[in-house]
Amino acid sequence: MPQFKNDTVLIVGSGPNAVDCTQWFGFDQIIAINNAWRIRPDWNALIYPEDFPKDRHPPTLQPSQRRIEADQFVPAQNAYGGFVYAGATMAFTAGYWALHALRPRVMAFIGCDMVYAKTGPTHFYGTGAPDPLRDDISLMDLGASSARLALMAAAEGTRCVNLSQDDSALLFERAKPADLAHLPAARLPNPSAYGKALAAEARLGYFVQNGRVWEEAHRFSRAPLLHLHAMWRAAYGAKTHMCAAA
Repeated sequence: MPQFKNDTVLIVGSGPNAVDCTQWFGFDQIIAINNAWRIRPDWNALIYPEDFPKDRHPPTLQPSQRRIEADQFVPAQNAYGGFVYAGATMAFTAGYWALHALRPRVMAFIGCDMVYAKTGPTHFYGTGAPDPLRDDISLMDLGASSARLALMAAAEGTRCVNLSQDDSALLFERAKPADLAHLPAARLPNPSAYGKALAAEARLGYFVQNGRVWEEAHRFSRAPLLHLHAMWRAAYGAKTHMCAAA
């Protein structure tokens, strides 16, 4: 049986539907990404990249709150293969940090769909830059990257679910907040395919110790990474169904 440090962790991004979580309760930890600390005051961890502007930081922290910066999230993501394979955008980075540091039974995501409207608000605060859509070799297939995270988590018994009801780049199972307490621990759907994908990553050897993929992008080729993405999608089964409580 997996040994969990926390039961249910909520990860809140900046998508328009992130505000849906303001009346959801019962989480052991709430992780806010970037500006999402503004959505509800009871967050526990604020995770943001090195270039997150200082004027957007919370002015003060409560005793129950902490900041998660590169010195903490880079080693955590490296423990799961690094940024080239995992995807260098904060929704995935927050997931890997939570998996590494908090070891929850369930990681539930909201506001992390990474689908951006052509008109109207793209974020809960209005219009912002669609960071996951930037030209980065680690972000060629957001769905495959989400499948990889879900499988890495499942290998430790952690279930990744998406609480959003909107279009999403995430392939996680969909869930409702009321179901989270009753969801069983995750299991790998295809351990053999999972092992083959990990072995392919190891053979390829694409790794950047400091997490700054863009500084070494010239070392990496797209074709083998696209092949890896296909392997992760196949290993996950590209499930997008609604998960039911046990």
